[in-house]
Amino acid sequence: MAEPAFKRVVVKISGEALSGSEPFGIDQPIVERYAADLVSASEMGVRLGVVVGGGNILRGAHLSGENLSRPTADSMGMLATVMNALVLEAAIERAGTPARTMSALAMPQVCETFERARALRHLEERRIVIFAGGTGNPYFTTDTTAVLRAAEMGCEAVLKATNVDGVYSADPKKDPTATRYEQLTHEEAIRSDLKVMDATAFALARENRMPIIVFAIHEANAITAVLSGAGRSTLVGSRN
Repeated sequence: MAEPAFKRVVVKISGEALSGSEPFGIDQPIVERYAADLVSASEMGVRLGVVVGGGNILRGAHLSGENLSRPTADSMGMLATVMNALVLEAAIERAGTPARTMSALAMPQVCETFERARALRHLEERRIVIFAGGTGNPYFTTDTTAVLRAAEMGCEAVLKATNVDGVYSADPKKDPTATRYEQLTHEEAIRSDLKVMDATAFALARENRMPIIVFAIHEANAITAVLSGAGRSTLVGSRN
């Protein structure tokens, strides 16, 4: 297997990706496949953090309204990410690699509370760390969480898993003329209002010179392919 392009990364997996072809819930075979891919990446010598969304269970921003405040709805969304993290943690451990869920929301009976020093120790001991609970604050997406945790963990890149093989000028499922970018700067991604990540995440990545690799996760071994330089993807930022 090729030498990995990065030695320490955070992989961002959306909650919707865990539901497979279903509109809601958790598709266990899909989770097992992602877990196997993460374990293979770990076996390449890559230190791995994972941030998982909660959209397959609940999206706080969509739930908020007249009868429910945005902070309350976002807190509910953060709880959904913890549920997804626990499912993924169990699958990773069944696949043969130790994993730890660390939540920004304290719930010690369920999982560890996020502490930077402890998370770094887990990575050094070759555990896959799953960061749950978002940032612990409302109004911030799990995309922003992924960039934040990557910066805190001294990662070299964020691998953003999506349903398409990179960043396009428009939605390729709706616009057949959409073109795929091989590389963009963070500033270009913000200025073009590309929807693959929110502007706050891009701005934080720009400030920390954190490259974001956007790739499709639906293929088997997609994560290891990107790390090996074999998968199709779009680089936002610079590898330097």
